[in-house]
Amino acid sequence: MPISLSGLVDKIKPSFTLQMTARAAALRAKGVDVINFGVGEPDFNTPSHIIKAGQKAIEDGYTKYTPGSGMLELKEAIQTKVKNVTGTLYNTKQIIVSNGGKQSLSVACQALFEEGDKVIIFSPYWVSFPEFVRLSGAEPLLVDTLPSEQFEPNFDDLNKKIMGGYDFKKIDSSIKGVIINSPSNPTGGVWSDQAITKMLEISKANNWIVISDETYEELVYDREFTAIDSLNTIGAEVLTIRSMSKTYAMTGWRIGYTIADEAIVKAMSKIQGQTTSCPNAIGQKASVAALLGDPQPVLDMKNKFQERRQVMFDALNALDGVTCDMPGGAFYMFPDFSSYLNKATKDGKILRDTFDLSDYILDTASVVTVAGDGFGAKGYLRLSFATSSEIIKAGIKRIEESLKELK
Repeated sequence: MPISLSGLVDKIKPSFTLQMTARAAALRAKGVDVINFGVGEPDFNTPSHIIKAGQKAIEDGYTKYTPGSGMLELKEAIQTKVKNVTGTLYNTKQIIVSNGGKQSLSVACQALFEEGDKVIIFSPYWVSFPEFVRLSGAEPLLVDTLPSEQFEPNFDDLNKKIMGGYDFKKIDSSIKGVIINSPSNPTGGVWSDQAITKMLEISKANNWIVISDETYEELVYDREFTAIDSLNTIGAEVLTIRSMSKTYAMTGWRIGYTIADEAIVKAMSKIQGQTTSCPNAIGQKASVAALLGDPQPVLDMKNKFQERRQVMFDALNALDGVTCDMPGGAFYMFPDFSSYLNKATKDGKILRDTFDLSDYILDTASVVTVAGDGFGAKGYLRLSFATSSEIIKAGIKRIEESLKELK
């Protein structure tokens, strides 16, 4: 008797970024010297004072359940961190801690959206944004961005997609929210304060909730990071999500948090309590040390990323037919490889899209890249510079040699 699965399984797409990671691991297991530019995490270990806090938590017996929405001690540390960044002191009832920013985003969408709703997502987008929306029953509404402007919104396209422009009586009433991600995965783009303020104004006028994914908040290189709360002087409904993963090199500790209206946090806590019960206890204790401890390790990692950013930028722009703008944040480059599409490999295969191109580079150069098509951006590849400068140079050189073989 065949197994019958729910329609939800067919509705969402698998994470192709994780699939590329699995392919790289399989090749390494066979002894292949793989260079991985697909990685979405720092290559540094978690800073030592955070590790020690985690070890102490185990020794002190913090190995049990915690309150479902997170320890009060951690919420108070988040209060302090956010006040230092935004100048606003939030109530602990406005904070929920989750098992990573990914769970924070997923639960937020489930609490806010349902069937018949639409949520604006800017393309290129992190692969999970549309799937979080679909898991809630709603549908993503994709809006173009401007590559030359750090992938800020194309407000002309937004105008068309929401129907009727800024004559708000005509705007699609099924639109309930918008997701902003600055600094961005996959582009590394950092939006200007003006672009974010404009989105806040449009959202306020239409009663949309703004979900601001600030996972890469500390990794902004050419200016100071501006939290969305600092720009929200008009009182738009904003939900901010942050993570310990990228800033503190804590991807495996699985701690993220949300700041929102008390009613939203209460709803999220209700859903989270029936799925994962509570966040990781040891990770929470370690996160307190991260938020309140010595910031120097974070600055050291940021400085190293900034050096590597320049190395990868120079190497990519030296490739024939490849163009790449300098990303303002995160640890990703998003170069345009469209000139290599529709070319043929030695065995006559035509590279129709960036999935084909990414596979070709992996097969011939043993270098992992991530296809832009999976992020809603045809012709682009995502490359992470969360690796050493030496490896960056070697990997781009391999890609160059591989591209020369195309006809």
